[in-house]
Amino acid sequence: MKHLPYILIGFRLLLGPAMIALTYNYGATVRLLLFLMLLLGILSDIFDGIIARNHNMSTATLRRMDSQTDLVFWVCAGWCGWLLNPEIITDNKYAIITIFVMEGLTYLFSFLKFGKETCTHALLSKWWGITLFAALTSIIGFGYGGIFLALAIIFGIISHIDVYLIILFLPKWTHDVPSAWHAWQIRQGRHIKRNKLFNG
Repeated sequence: MKHLPYILIGFRLLLGPAMIALTYNYGATVRLLLFLMLLLGILSDIFDGIIARNHNMSTATLRRMDSQTDLVFWVCAGWCGWLLNPEIITDNKYAIITIFVMEGLTYLFSFLKFGKETCTHALLSKWWGITLFAALTSIIGFGYGGIFLALAIIFGIISHIDVYLIILFLPKWTHDVPSAWHAWQIRQGRHIKRNKLFNG
């Protein structure tokens, strides 16, 4: 059991490039398979954290691996969406570029303050992940962006602002901070509760 979170993270890390390879080679004929891989990816992300937390294995190293693997997986999934439906990505390019810039700034701000990348696993970021899953399912599975992509962009912007505030408030680097409010509580020297099911 102690190796299972690492196995799930490694599985998700391999899923992303595999999705790109399938899309390049088979195009729209593998839309259903890509959706299933996308579903497996988000499920592995959910359960690696739950298993780690419930078995007291949620170390900084594991959480950092999880965060970077998430980034690789979602970028690969977005790449598949672009390969299958480039017009959707092009029509929303400025909003998507904004999200990428905001993501890059979280790394910049965190490295400048703490000397390492951010690893908050905040609740708003989880909501962004859910809307991102819905958006990419819609794009990859049905060739439609619409409201799902709009929600992913909105939650992406809001969640990144929350992460900026977390970085600003935290007195020192730590992982699994549910929100900017919790980061402020940590700054005040107060203990915060982390839900084993949802936080981290």
